[in-house]
Amino acid sequence: VQLQASGGGLVQPGGSLRLSCVASGFTLNRPAIGWFRQVPGKGREAVSCLSTNNDITYYPDSMKGRFTISADAAKSTVYLQMDNLRPEDTAVYFCATDLGQSSSYALCHSRSPIWGQGTQVTVSS
Repeated sequence: VQLQASGGGLVQPGGSLRLSCVASGFTLNRPAIGWFRQVPGKGREAVSCLSTNNDITYYPDSMKGRFTISADAAKSTVYLQMDNLRPEDTAVYFCATDLGQSSSYALCHSRSPIWGQGTQVTVSS
């Protein structure tokens, strides 16, 4: 199982970025897959998760409104569209999955998903 994230970078406050995560080694239409982020000195927090077998999404309350998760099963890719970015969104963003979990809610609350490598997002003027 591999998760390859990309699309991070430097963006000004109010700007947008789209992160991509290419999944390999498993079929994207079964397990849930999601995005998490981490800032130095803090634990990883869930941003959004997607149940790929029924397209049900989950967003923690703090992430609702500016982040949108989507998937293209044909490309085995999951996206995170981030709009109206704020400096406090600066973090390393990771994609993750749990092969035994199809629920988006459960994945976002999982303590031991399979992590991909992260991509740095910096929001600064």
